[in-house]
Amino acid sequence: MPTEVTTAVIGGTGLTQLEGLTLVEDRTVETPYGPPSSPLHLGLYVGRPVVFLARHGQDHRYPPHLVNYRANIWALHQLGIRRVIAVAAVGGIHAELGPAALAVPDQIIDYTWGRAHTFSEEGRVLHADCTEPYDGALRDALIAAAARAQVAVMPNGIYAVMQGPRLETAAEIRKLRAEGCTMVGMTAMPEAALARELGLAYATLAVSVNWAAGLGPAGSDIHGDIAASLSAGMDKVRAVLREVL
Repeated sequence: MPTEVTTAVIGGTGLTQLEGLTLVEDRTVETPYGPPSSPLHLGLYVGRPVVFLARHGQDHRYPPHLVNYRANIWALHQLGIRRVIAVAAVGGIHAELGPAALAVPDQIIDYTWGRAHTFSEEGRVLHADCTEPYDGALRDALIAAAARAQVAVMPNGIYAVMQGPRLETAAEIRKLRAEGCTMVGMTAMPEAALARELGLAYATLAVSVNWAAGLGPAGSDIHGDIAASLSAGMDKVRAVLREVL
């Protein structure tokens, strides 16, 4: 790399590769937790050094509950990454988060279970402070980048992390909305907490790909809606990434 690379982008559903990345090297990294979801793609994006990692694998083979989050975050840390921008597809609960809308959440409620969620092991206990689960400076940078790119973005919100891979019931979404959640997804935890344990600045750029269950028009084709919204939403995501990087 021409200069030290300190920023990584983790791509989720709809962003399995970073278009416009001038690839310098595909690096395979071994970790104590097994292999990451994909090789680390080192390259230049808008002239800036960056690493890209496909959270679900380059062929989207890993469902959210089987992603090796520990290996992914450890590999980035091992490479010297200090900032992580996580792109995530979510369902919109808040009225402003219709299909293709973007958000930069500031809080998380974790409803997942059974995931390897910490680097704490016998002899090493990590009590990470997750009062503010996202890095404030990196969130501010994403919000400012969206403004420069003239892309509307909801500047806060509570991300409800569900186990997946199934989508939620309408009753579950009513419960999440009553508990204050503004969006629902499947990957923010343990990713955010693991980044915090290793001292990495971490923030999510969320793209709503559908109304959450029971909130969309009656009779809508949810999978068709997701496919259409991913295309429009990811164009906005790429515009923000170009600015923030």
